[in-house]
Amino acid sequence: MANAYVFKIVNWRFTPHFLLFFVQTAYSFLYFITEAAFSHGLNPHVYVTYRYFLGGSLVLPFAYFLERKARPKMTLPLFLEIFVLSLLGASLTLNMYFASLKYTSPTFITSMTNTIPCLTFLLAIILRLEVVDVRNPRGIAKILGTLMALGGALILAFYKGTDMQSSHDAPIHVRSNPAQQKWIKGSFLLAASCITWSMWAIMQVYTLKKYPAQLSLTAMINFLGGAQSAVFALCTQHKPEAWEL
Repeated sequence: MANAYVFKIVNWRFTPHFLLFFVQTAYSFLYFITEAAFSHGLNPHVYVTYRYFLGGSLVLPFAYFLERKARPKMTLPLFLEIFVLSLLGASLTLNMYFASLKYTSPTFITSMTNTIPCLTFLLAIILRLEVVDVRNPRGIAKILGTLMALGGALILAFYKGTDMQSSHDAPIHVRSNPAQQKWIKGSFLLAASCITWSMWAIMQVYTLKKYPAQLSLTAMINFLGGAQSAVFALCTQHKPEAWEL
């Protein structure tokens, strides 16, 4: 009984770590699939719009039934805060993010997104949401981990090794195109995306205190982000063909 109790505690304790690992693994596959879709002509801004409306539609039933009694009353200031949260973490971030993928490469994107925890950590320290004790092993581990993540991202971003060819039997072949030569433009968009993504992570701490219904908040961010992205996509894409899958 004691061993079973300890095993249960350990499992519950490391559940967030396993979930984060799963999310990062899913993101890695997403980069390559998205790049392949862009190579076939899908517009990044249209892609973001479809993505958020689909995500909101999938989350909405769970949010409606599981949080019927947990949703607080919606007020205008709270709605405006969620609107800004959607702008930072949804439409603005991902539109710049996937636009940078058009000008760079999945490897560059994957490496540079490792700077997001570093930026979030620094912002949390500035806003006093995170306390670092340099005399404590945990504090030292946080500092070293931040430096290692930032250093690793910079090495992967700027180191140019020998070219490698994928296997002929690979299910997806991603080929470079002339647009990917615009590394400076893509790097600027990606850096701005990482900054807004970090701001979004910090802002959620304050919003969740006022609106603790996580699923409902996720659904609203998806729908608002999709609407914001749709407006931006309509302003930049005037041809109906751009919305075809």
